Amino acid sequence: MTQSKSQKAYHWIKEKISGGDFPPGYRLVLNTIGKELDMSVVPVREAIRQLEAEGLITFERNIGAQVAMVDDTQYRYSMQSLSVLEGAATALAARRLSEDDLRRARSINERMIESFDRFDPAEFTALNQQFHAVLYGKCTNPRLITLVEAEWGRLGHLRTSTFAFVPGRAKESVREHENIVRLIEIGAPLGEIEKVARRHRAATLDAYMVHEHPDETLGLPAF
Repeated sequence: MTQSKSQKAYHWIKEKISGGDFPPGYRLVLNTIGKELDMSVVPVREAIRQLEAEGLITFERNIGAQVAMVDDTQYRYSMQSLSVLEGAATALAARRLSEDDLRRARSINERMIESFDRFDPAEFTALNQQFHAVLYGKCTNPRLITLVEAEWGRLGHLRTSTFAFVPGRAKESVREHENIVRLIEIGAPLGEIEKVARRHRAATLDAYMVHEHPDETLGLPAF
């Protein structure tokens, strides 16, 4: 399907942010972006409004649009939100996943394990996102998928990789991946799948907070 100009601008700007080309505090000049993409400022402005709604861009009078600054609080909120949203999406997709889907998930998880000897946090995070996308991709609620992907995009701006801060969490993570796949495979109750998937995401946040803020106690409330 052909993208609209505003969609093209949205994805282009978002990739520049997640890739680090547009770092926190970077000022976005609409005319410059429009010329780069060979379009008027109107679709660029629409794209920036959408990114502002997602928290990736801020707009201030007399300053204009700029990439949002990294904020530990915002990171925490995104991880907490993703924990709940992705857990629910995974549960809603579970019964629709085929044997091929589960094989693909396991294959990605194996690649994550193989990467330990040459550990690259950014690469590991990309594989991690691919793994989870397989598990929630067939969620019966498309709106929920949109919300999950929006939080993933926001996290890409806030932290290139949480695993860069807590590399030891990576080995625990792949073990938990296998457990989630196994639960889906054996047809475990959807409530259990959701709980385990939610706790998996929350555990990464907890590991980060313990590392970066050892004096704080953080835990998601039980649902």
